[in-house]
Amino acid sequence: MNGYGGQELNDPALTPDGVERLVLGLDPFGVTQSCPTATTHGFETLKHSLATVALAIDSIPSVAQRVPGIHLEGPYISPQDGPRGAHPLEHVRPPDWPEFQRLQEAARGKIRILTMSPEYEGSPEFITRVVRSGVLVAIGHTAANSDQIAAAIDAGARMSTHLGNGAHGQIRRHPNYIWDQLADDRLTPSLIVDGHHLPPAVVKCFVRAKGTEHCVVVSDITGMAGMSPGRYDETSIGPVEVLEDGRLVVAGQRQYLAGAALPIHVAIPNLMSFAGLNLATAVRMATSQPAALIDARCGGFSVGSTADFVLFELTDAPRAQLEIRATLNSGELVYGRVAT
Repeated sequence: MNGYGGQELNDPALTPDGVERLVLGLDPFGVTQSCPTATTHGFETLKHSLATVALAIDSIPSVAQRVPGIHLEGPYISPQDGPRGAHPLEHVRPPDWPEFQRLQEAARGKIRILTMSPEYEGSPEFITRVVRSGVLVAIGHTAANSDQIAAAIDAGARMSTHLGNGAHGQIRRHPNYIWDQLADDRLTPSLIVDGHHLPPAVVKCFVRAKGTEHCVVVSDITGMAGMSPGRYDETSIGPVEVLEDGRLVVAGQRQYLAGAALPIHVAIPNLMSFAGLNLATAVRMATSQPAALIDARCGGFSVGSTADFVLFELTDAPRAQLEIRATLNSGELVYGRVAT
């Protein structure tokens, strides 16, 4: 989650109150836990973003109960067009352990996930250090070859960030970095199933290749999520457009996505339709399974579980949609109402 409602995590003016507004803004979508994501930027901007989110977690109870940790996506990603996605080229750089330590210090130890590309020399050693520090390493925004991906997994990488996106427009039939990540059972891919980032057939194939228990869905929403359709020039990645169909694209280049603008609950009926899954399986892929990857709490009906519950209705006309009726976080009604 890179932002919401006009608020971006990479905003140099980000405040703890801004972080609170951001995470509370997800209550209407049934989100009780999320990982704020800082993306590729200069050191000082990243330091500020991480420090501000960490301060919000430590000083604002409503943030603490909604944020299990921070995701750092970049800056150690591929510089190549395609894999780099919308990340600014001028801030892409090779893995740097001392820098990562400084960023983790700014984050008060709250970085739980690091997305990086293992195409750089020394990546396996870097990954080993990060994993030993207690951080989940994900492969993403990569142009790595088969040997580099295998070495990253051997070093401890365990996730693929939004597999199938952040990739070249055209790649070799085989081998390529998508097949390599699909083939290794040690990697759990996260998928953006908003109906725009991946075609239905691709979602179905990915889920079949990995199995439902080894796939998770993510929103990848940006600061433009929740905004009205139109053009927005002042964003951390430059001018973008929010289209009527929910796509977020680079302004003037609508063939290029610039992140996601649809919240996570949209993925559940899409998973059911695209991959032929039942409701319970689709819900697990958006809730308990991603939580387990970072040992985060997840609500449940067993004694001692956190009372995080979502009341929703699944409609089927004109196409399946999941409508949130109420959200409870730690037993507190934070959105909607529950009939008594």
